[in-house]
Amino acid sequence: MTVPPERDAYGEMMLAVLEGEANVFEIVERDDGLIGASVMGPKLYLAPFRRWPAHHRQAMGLVRGRTLDCGAGAGRVSLYLQDRGREVVAIDNSPGAIEVCRRRGVRDARLVDFADVDESLGSFDTIVLLGNNFGLFASPTKARRLLRRLRKLTSDDGRILAESRDVSTGPGAAAPWHVEYRQRNIDRGRLPGQIRLRIRFRKIVGPWFDYPMVSPAEMVEILDGTGWRLDRTIDSDDTYVAVIEKT
Repeated sequence: MTVPPERDAYGEMMLAVLEGEANVFEIVERDDGLIGASVMGPKLYLAPFRRWPAHHRQAMGLVRGRTLDCGAGAGRVSLYLQDRGREVVAIDNSPGAIEVCRRRGVRDARLVDFADVDESLGSFDTIVLLGNNFGLFASPTKARRLLRRLRKLTSDDGRILAESRDVSTGPGAAAPWHVEYRQRNIDRGRLPGQIRLRIRFRKIVGPWFDYPMVSPAEMVEILDGTGWRLDRTIDSDDTYVAVIEKT
């Protein structure tokens, strides 16, 4: 579902960045009480292409045809592709994010939850989920169901470019609070990287949502039987972009 305006912490945060406010932090609360703050996240949402991480820039070279930008945020992917003549539909469940997209010049920005994507949006050649947005699938079960739907909504050579993270490696993975959280997930029969979190901004507290982060091997298991396969990955020292093709 889309986020009610009075709980749209994420959208209000990006509107503050768009309007030039200094020192805007992204506050993320995990369901075990861990709280993290980042000033770089909000800056990246509005960053020009030259300041994107290298694996994001490389992924843009693999976009083809009509594109669905999922979890579009401030619209950086949509704007980049739009400026190069691509037809792009930007979707986000945050009213504030969609307002930012439109104010920045995204021509087709729609308030749509990723789980509600259907034939009303038309057919696409590329689905983009940058910014760890493989997490928008919410869980392996929901991912398999939605992946089958996306297969019907994409062309014969349709492609998904989805970013995720292997939570067992990389910066901070060995921290006790992350190790404990992964083990708690495993004990409950969940993916190690199955995260439940919410965004805070000033006095606004966003709704809780599930956001899985998966290794390439876990992604292969999720894709199995959906009509999609992991073709290759574009790696960085933190996250990776999966290039997912139709079987």
